[in-house]
Amino acid sequence: MKKTFALLLALTFALFAQTDSIHSQDAEADLLVGVWEPSHGRARVKIDKIADKYYGKIVWLKEPNDPEKGTPKVDKNNPDESMREVALKGYRILKDFTYKGKREWADGTIYDPENGNTYSCVIKATDDNTLDIRGYIGVKTFGRTDVWKRVAVKK
Repeated sequence: MKKTFALLLALTFALFAQTDSIHSQDAEADLLVGVWEPSHGRARVKIDKIADKYYGKIVWLKEPNDPEKGTPKVDKNNPDESMREVALKGYRILKDFTYKGKREWADGTIYDPENGNTYSCVIKATDDNTLDIRGYIGVKTFGRTDVWKRVAVKK
């Protein structure tokens, strides 16, 4: 009887410990959610979790309008001609990221509206308010890293 109770107690403790670990990992994964500013400071990107993946869209532009036309800036460099009139504000530039553990998200892509290219990408949180965003073609070694800072939300 004592052995059965001890075994039951040990299994219950293990179950709670595992559940606590899962919740901790979810919280760490969701660290990515928020509004971030790339190093150039000309845009802000809001990252959200949809189902089990992370996506980011442009929510603010320092210069939201084309200075020549006075109309909202569009994705004029997109290789798909049908997308060249789509507004940049609201455009999803980060797609399909999954959390890999150790404050890293991968298996996603980043689109650069300045040149119209899409790159494989990995995101690494160096602290709660700083991301290293590495876009690359083929292997990570041949890429470029940009540092993004979390934008404080006014309350």
